[in-house]
Amino acid sequence: MLEEKRIAVIGAGNMGDVIVGAMISRCEVDPERLIVSDISETRLEWFESRHGVRTTTDNREALEGADLVILAVKPQVMENVLREIAPLSFTGTVISIAAGVTISSVEGILGARTRVVRVMPNTPSLAGEGAAALAPGTNATDEDLALARTIFDGLGLTVLVDESLMDAVTGLSGSGPAYGFIIIEALTDAGVKMGLSRETALKLAAQTMLGAAKLCLEDGRTPSQLKDMVTSPGGTTIEGIKALEKGGLRATLMDAVEAATLRSKALGKK
Repeated sequence: MLEEKRIAVIGAGNMGDVIVGAMISRCEVDPERLIVSDISETRLEWFESRHGVRTTTDNREALEGADLVILAVKPQVMENVLREIAPLSFTGTVISIAAGVTISSVEGILGARTRVVRVMPNTPSLAGEGAAALAPGTNATDEDLALARTIFDGLGLTVLVDESLMDAVTGLSGSGPAYGFIIIEALTDAGVKMGLSRETALKLAAQTMLGAAKLCLEDGRTPSQLKDMVTSPGGTTIEGIKALEKGGLRATLMDAVEAATLRSKALGKK
């Protein structure tokens, strides 16, 4: 689907790098059909050497002849970028990954007929295990959504949500990796306390969480059912679970997602 598209990526940050790499390696996009723009010439030189794509410091030049533009810039500079490219009356697909930037705000500057898909990816995309939520704009077509899913499926897993739920996505999968890192860190510390070396404890903790996550996605059974598989009557696991429940881990994680969601909503109103 992407092979014949001319694609512009505005923003040469980490996520722009991951997206470009995925399109080339997993979606078989010819690097010559890609152009990346950014204000940093150093980053652009790095993109040229790493991916073999064309680059420019001029966002308008990047959009010339493009069928698809991916806006991978920071939220605080998005308005300036949109106003810069608005006079071009771009008619292709627009994918925005800027957190907190609503579809209506993009449509409001680029034009009400702009075909926008808003995407909320997360940092595990750097390892090809990301989770991205997609929300279509007013005029987004099935093809626009399919293009976006093709790209972000190359970075992990995608789900389709109503834009009104993007703050909940931010609180869960956007902020969620940090919760996971804290859990892995705590398990590692516990392993060290029990006598394991830090290197061994970290490998065991991280791989255990990875394996548990893969089972949830691939096995077909619920997390509760999978938990019961590990929990023998009177065994070690049930004692550990009792300690987790006593410490309020379940409620604390629920509170964390709620707090992050509410913060995301507050930031979106500014």
